[in-house]
Amino acid sequence: MKKFTILLMLLLSVIAFSQEKQEKLKEVKVFITKKGIQKSLTKTANTQVVTSKELLKAACCNLAESFETNPSIDVNFSDALTGTKQIKMLGLTSPYLMITEENIPSVRGASQAYGLSFTPGTWVESIQITKGAGSVVNGYESITGQINTELIKPMKDIPFFLNAYGSTDSRFELNTHFNKQVSDKWATSFFVHGNTRVVKNDMNNDGFLDNPLGKQFNITNRWQYANPESGWVSFINLKYMNDKKQTGELEFTPDRDKLTTNFWGSEINTERFDFTSKMGYIFKDMPFQSIGFQNAFSNHNQQSYFGLNQYDIKQQSYYSNLIFNSIIDNTMHKFATGLNFTYDKYDEFVNLADVSRIDNSVGAFFEYTYDNNDKFSLIAGGRLDCHNRLGAFFTPRLHIKYNPWEKAVLRFSAGRGKRAANIFAENQNLFASSRTFSVLDTNGKIYGLNPEIAWNYGISFTQNFILFGKSADVSMDFYRTDFQNQAVVDLYQSPQEVLFYNLKGNSYANSLQLEFNYEIVKHLNLRTAYKYYDISTDYLSGSFQRPLQAKHRFFGNLEYETNLTDKKQQWKFDYTFNWLGKQQLPNTATNPSQDRLPEFSPSFAVMNMQITKTFSSTFEMYIGGENIGNYRQDKAILGSDDPFGPNFDTSIVYAPVFGQMYYAGLRFKVK
Repeated sequence: MKKFTILLMLLLSVIAFSQEKQEKLKEVKVFITKKGIQKSLTKTANTQVVTSKELLKAACCNLAESFETNPSIDVNFSDALTGTKQIKMLGLTSPYLMITEENIPSVRGASQAYGLSFTPGTWVESIQITKGAGSVVNGYESITGQINTELIKPMKDIPFFLNAYGSTDSRFELNTHFNKQVSDKWATSFFVHGNTRVVKNDMNNDGFLDNPLGKQFNITNRWQYANPESGWVSFINLKYMNDKKQTGELEFTPDRDKLTTNFWGSEINTERFDFTSKMGYIFKDMPFQSIGFQNAFSNHNQQSYFGLNQYDIKQQSYYSNLIFNSIIDNTMHKFATGLNFTYDKYDEFVNLADVSRIDNSVGAFFEYTYDNNDKFSLIAGGRLDCHNRLGAFFTPRLHIKYNPWEKAVLRFSAGRGKRAANIFAENQNLFASSRTFSVLDTNGKIYGLNPEIAWNYGISFTQNFILFGKSADVSMDFYRTDFQNQAVVDLYQSPQEVLFYNLKGNSYANSLQLEFNYEIVKHLNLRTAYKYYDISTDYLSGSFQRPLQAKHRFFGNLEYETNLTDKKQQWKFDYTFNWLGKQQLPNTATNPSQDRLPEFSPSFAVMNMQITKTFSSTFEMYIGGENIGNYRQDKAILGSDDPFGPNFDTSIVYAPVFGQMYYAGLRFKVK
């Protein structure tokens, strides 16, 4: 209060002086530091928002790499060849997450393995991460949560943006954004992204590429219409992406060695086209009432082979969602209701075996929200869907929030999810091995398997407080996922095969996260988290932990930035530490000794760092390093000396393969 009084007196003095001299009052700029990850004490669901500020703390070349500084998401490599990063939340992999782009399902089906790498990081405005059961408005497939990406809006974008990036693993990227305000109601953006890797790297001397050669060309044209007077708003997006990867032995040449036993190699070529539209109307005299219509069409075509294994998949999808929002009596009682339709046509071939299918569903949903802007709020929803393979089923979801005292929030959620497991698309890393694929059940309607069904329950608590005069917060959340049925991926039976079958016993995932954040001194922030996972599944050979999942993880992040004013240049420093405990590994006991792994992996730590120098409001440069401790997995590829033999396997990856990687880049803006 004292500081406010002094500031007010000073302002009045300046005004008085300026009036006496008949001079204009100079512009006053106020700089506010916002957190990169924002958590709300008022939102009903356990949702955090990752802002563009947080995304700039790491290279964030694509969406899969946008969670390196976020303790809620675990980022792992899926295999030793493709460099693909896989994300997990609450201990389960991304197929159990609903991943949407502006609340339209995006990474699903054929794009599950590589789809996160198809959205460049510079296109992203913010990311909303919701733990636990998601909203019924967005569908029935969400089990452990939802990740929603918001792209930069044309109405808010700057005329031009350039980002250039290069790294010591020979990866180079270029991003350019062009924006035009066509009129007071129309604006358009044109995003262009390209990346390439042209140099072969084999840091562990096993004769195989550590990272794939490749190139990607990715463009998007966005249109936004906004007319506040009429109440109409709309978005139209057109996207095209072409991505090519080549990996395998150093001597492999596709034109000469493709699908031969000369040298082991792999190519993954993907072409994708997307069209999405969103149209909404806000009633003039009733701003609490609106109606929206979402439509999306995508054509995803992947042609690939892994040694002698061939895998081709083409998915054509259409999605539409009609949503009506209004109130019941007053604004404390809100509801959303609507209808949606989904159509998926899969042309899928596994070693020339045709496993194509068509899926379609029609659903209706209703979601009620009670919020008195005080201590208590809830969201209760349900949806009824009719699917040609999953049948007719009901999906309930519930979120409750209670503020027991000042700066504290307690949340509870529960919900059910149901999904068709795309066992081949979701486990493509296993094609890069000598394992045979066997589906043991034949009575189900999805590859002979039944749909996956799971319940998720969660509770979380957050408390903000002042510690030694600086802001701090502590949070705890616990979530449990119980599977009623699961498409089990069994790597414990034999190192020469992978079995797929319906769950015969129990399968669950318990996730506990403790987080502490503190502003040590002005502009120096600490973020820490400890995570404990208890994940178990009953396999044919017994009950085991989920393979390649650490029970214990510790995360730490330090960020510091100098004062930001219009007269000073700014430095930003960011350091991230990840420690992973031992992980249970798939069974390799019957392999020869040289191709045998222990039952558990060793624990290890990975450190990343980035330094950014802001020269002005329009130009900045950054340098950084990943895995600067240079930790590398021993024996990342089993049977590398005989890749067409019975023990070859590139899928058992629990740690980095490449080792140290350093990068540099620049960002330039025209405002």
